[in-house]
Amino acid sequence: MTAIENQTDEKTVVREYFNATGFDRWRRIYGDGEVNKVQLDIRVGHQQTVDTVLGWLKTDEQLAGLSFCDAGCGVGSLSIPLAAMGAQVFASDISEKMVGEAQVRAQAELGQSRNPSFAVQDLEALSGSYHTVVCLDVMIHYPQDKAMEMITHLSSLAESRLILSFAPKTLAYSLLKKIGDFFPGPSKATRAYLHRESQIVKALEANGWQVQRNAMTKTRFYFSRLLEATR
Repeated sequence: MTAIENQTDEKTVVREYFNATGFDRWRRIYGDGEVNKVQLDIRVGHQQTVDTVLGWLKTDEQLAGLSFCDAGCGVGSLSIPLAAMGAQVFASDISEKMVGEAQVRAQAELGQSRNPSFAVQDLEALSGSYHTVVCLDVMIHYPQDKAMEMITHLSSLAESRLILSFAPKTLAYSLLKKIGDFFPGPSKATRAYLHRESQIVKALEANGWQVQRNAMTKTRFYFSRLLEATR
């Protein structure tokens, strides 16, 4: 199998998972209903990552009128509060079901507003220009070479800032992953890929970025390194 074929397979697996069994699981995790202890732990971790991003943005500047691209928006956990804060948000996800759920939640929280604007779209197909591009908890589904391509493409869309998260590749986390504690459960998503922070930073710098802030979210079952880069 060629590298291109393998990448296509990864994308197909992710799309099909989040349009089938994965959708119900992650809709519950990203909601506020009853879940099991592992899912609750992941919910808390993901929300901490989202809250960190929102905290950074609130600290920096007035968001009213600034354009944002939320690449891999899921059910709108970041897009909806960003829009509520006055930002102009374009949100996309590879999963049609995830986008549908995000639209339902946005209508419930924001009424008939057309902001955020949602689309079912592959990350690679995104176009346009935005003040800030955000990509949270997406790269864990893709291998290193694909993640590097994602950073390059997202960089072409961002004018001033790129914010992304990834599961860091360290000895400890690699061991946890091997023994099945990283993303446990029979309805586990796609293969979970860990990425070395040094390689992520190198890819950012190659595209003209400098890392300004970083944070680490660590719960029992959720591990996410968050980087903010500016030009």
